[in-house]
Amino acid sequence: MMIELPLGFRQYVTNVGIKDDTDDFVVVATDNPIPTAGVFTKSRFSGPSVEVSRSHLANQTAQAVVVISKNANVATGLDGKRDAAEVVRSVAERLGAQTFDVVIASTGVIGRRYPMEQVREGIASMPVPLTATDAAAPATGIITTDTARKISEATISGSSARIVGIAKGVGMIEPDMATHISLLFTDADIAPQALDTMFRRVVDRTFNCVSIDTDTSTSDSSIIMASGEAGPVDLHAFEDALDLVCLDLTKQIARDGEGANALIEVYVDTASSTAQAKRVAKTIVNSPLVKTAVHGGDPNWGRVAMAIGKCSDDEDIDQENVVIRFGTTEVYPTLLRDADLAALSSYMRSDHVVIHVSLATGSEMSTVYGCDLSDEYVRFNADYTT
Repeated sequence: MMIELPLGFRQYVTNVGIKDDTDDFVVVATDNPIPTAGVFTKSRFSGPSVEVSRSHLANQTAQAVVVISKNANVATGLDGKRDAAEVVRSVAERLGAQTFDVVIASTGVIGRRYPMEQVREGIASMPVPLTATDAAAPATGIITTDTARKISEATISGSSARIVGIAKGVGMIEPDMATHISLLFTDADIAPQALDTMFRRVVDRTFNCVSIDTDTSTSDSSIIMASGEAGPVDLHAFEDALDLVCLDLTKQIARDGEGANALIEVYVDTASSTAQAKRVAKTIVNSPLVKTAVHGGDPNWGRVAMAIGKCSDDEDIDQENVVIRFGTTEVYPTLLRDADLAALSSYMRSDHVVIHVSLATGSEMSTVYGCDLSDEYVRFNADYTT
């Protein structure tokens, strides 16, 4: 079943020749500037696309978003900045919009400029007005090394308004904002400041809770636009629906990690704070030894204990009070017999492994998502071109 963009949004997707014959140029636009919020990487090597979009979203409105995939346009100096500015300016002119009402995201190889002649041709061929409304084409057009497009939708309770989200990301993922590139569109009527506040909350508990390889991207961009064409909605219902879409995309990203065979979900509860729970959970999901244990189907709870122990600044964590479980099976402090551990290995070989840790330092919790570490990940990134 085809997923349509919410009311008020139209798109253009094409190939401008950055790589092979896959689509690599995406525009999603509305007729007028609308409330828009964005969260971006904190990397000190952030690309021109991030810098341009941060600046253009200072007024919390936009009319269009452009994504160029397979080329990050990062570490390309002044020429790269000029290229990004030209893309935004040219798309704005084509759409009859103001330059500052267009935002841009880029993803792909670092250190290469856009092939501007091809990009110019792509922009020149863009139909005006835009007419296409399916969300699948943009979801495909923004991916790089993803094995599948990532798309999700939800209807806001008590209304006909919808949220549709698309995302890309399988590697270089350790969030310092949102982990990847994601675009979310809604026809709910939401005031700019309310949209920004809710979006940041949702990003922090979804996209910011996924990690593939501990490497923070230079191009992370997560953008939401609200056309308002379906009318006002209950704000709590809106945030609930936004949570559903972003969490679904988060899990899709984790499952599609480069070379991944299993989604790892780490749930830490009874922590002194949400920050402590998230910190401990991230330490576990990022551990190469935990990742390889899951990949090998090995219920080696000692590696989880080791990872918790690395949080040495959390002096309130007492190993005597910690409980570790794989799924619902307690493996520490209740020690299992070798036969029980052997039986548990079948669970560890499943495509979704839950590691549950209770810290006994308070009442807060957090859940993070990651994937196993395989030899395919090493081989893929050893061969990845620069």
